[in-house]
Amino acid sequence: MSHLRSRRRLALAVPVVLSLTASLGFLPAAASAAPQAESAVRTADGPKLAYVVNTKVDRHTIASVKKAIGKADGSVVAAYERIGVLVVHSSNPDFATTIREARGVQSAGATRTTPLAPAGTKEEGAVEYLTAAQAKRTEAASATTPESEPLEADQWDLRAIGADQAARINPGSRKVTVAVIDTGVDDTHPDIAPNFSASQSANCAGGKPDTSEGAWRPYTAEDYHGTHVAGEIAAARNGVGVAGVAPGVKVSSINVTDRANGLFYPESVVCAFVFAADHGVEITNNSYYVDPWLYNCMDDPDQRAIVDAVNRAQLYAQKKGTLNVAAAGNSNHDLDSDAIVDDSSPDDSTPVERTIDPHECFDVPNQLPGVVTVSSTGVDNVKSYFSTYGKGVVDVAAPGGDGRYQIPDTPSKNGRILSTLPNGTWGFLQGTSMASPHASGVAALLKSTHPWASPAQLQALLKAQADKTACPASYDQDGDGTQDAVCKGGKRVNGFYGHGIVNALRAVE
Repeated sequence: MSHLRSRRRLALAVPVVLSLTASLGFLPAAASAAPQAESAVRTADGPKLAYVVNTKVDRHTIASVKKAIGKADGSVVAAYERIGVLVVHSSNPDFATTIREARGVQSAGATRTTPLAPAGTKEEGAVEYLTAAQAKRTEAASATTPESEPLEADQWDLRAIGADQAARINPGSRKVTVAVIDTGVDDTHPDIAPNFSASQSANCAGGKPDTSEGAWRPYTAEDYHGTHVAGEIAAARNGVGVAGVAPGVKVSSINVTDRANGLFYPESVVCAFVFAADHGVEITNNSYYVDPWLYNCMDDPDQRAIVDAVNRAQLYAQKKGTLNVAAAGNSNHDLDSDAIVDDSSPDDSTPVERTIDPHECFDVPNQLPGVVTVSSTGVDNVKSYFSTYGKGVVDVAAPGGDGRYQIPDTPSKNGRILSTLPNGTWGFLQGTSMASPHASGVAALLKSTHPWASPAQLQALLKAQADKTACPASYDQDGDGTQDAVCKGGKRVNGFYGHGIVNALRAVE
């Protein structure tokens, strides 16, 4: 897996200049320790790279920029003219430098550091498939609870946020759709099929939507991440397998992974946000970070252009009524600290260790304005050992599992999250990738209860109805006498849990 939110990382407060009314294309350069990678990754023989070119949105400017792209030996693959983002391919090693000088271009940069191949997530650790023996024990335990799904006894996470009780009051509205922007969703799974919306699904790999039948599905059974996320949100209460947080809402799939390497490139994510917005999606779940940079630093022209392009797309979705929810990450980083060592970027070529200021270098999309950032908790309602955090960064927390220190008294005694996997199977995963869909599910219940709520109002409701959770007196998880993370703030708002742990029951009451 590349960098799925369950497998990865973070979110952090964006400075005031990243307002909802301004494009990042107008931001002044910010100081950071980001290396200038452009000259290092371009070669004289001109490998074909993908770029985003961000412009003003008037028709004449876009037409002029398109001509400039052609003159610079680039070809436009997709044009999102309403937000001024053009996806371009070029083999010209000087393309980025040349096009940045063109009139009307506000930012431009390469979206990868390696050539395009012919034809990222946040889970922590490999999947653990539910065995037949485990399933038998869990089904027997589940049968003792009326109206329970066969595997629900292992779903400690539903009970932790009152989702099992909420389903009896309001399982969610069929008028609400959560789009899973991820590795694809197996819509043939018996727990997902009843609530799947094919008309709001697509494959956006490469930056252009493909809505042909099944294009939204995972490429292989190993691309299980998106299917697991979808089940956490909206697995149906149909007497099969597990239940989702909002089992009455619809779920769709927007596959954004590169078929060759499984990475989540910026142009694919831009396509996903615009597609979701244009197809009436109320909520998107984003359990990944945009490749190839874990943190995009504003003093690097390529990384700056990535932030600009994705931000334009997600702001467009917000303006059309879509709430975007994202995982905080799995690096146990404090996103309100002065410095973080990033030794994983770029992840599509050779990583170079760098020290960044998380107030100047941003994890995309979860650090973008208006995006709900979600940290992870275990069965004891304590921050998961892997979860990234940060005061002023994390908005809410939700169950994402902790199979190391927080073990539930369930049939399988597995501290991870049980959900759907491709080919009609089920299994356990943990990570902020799993926390984010729990928050997305609660947001879907809130949208069902308050259908006219705007994205900003929906986020406010999500925070207001969360269970306020104070910083722990000690966070020495391994008992070695050293604090494994430092929680700053009070009970109402703090770095571990934001405004609290989401509450599905309150969302429908």
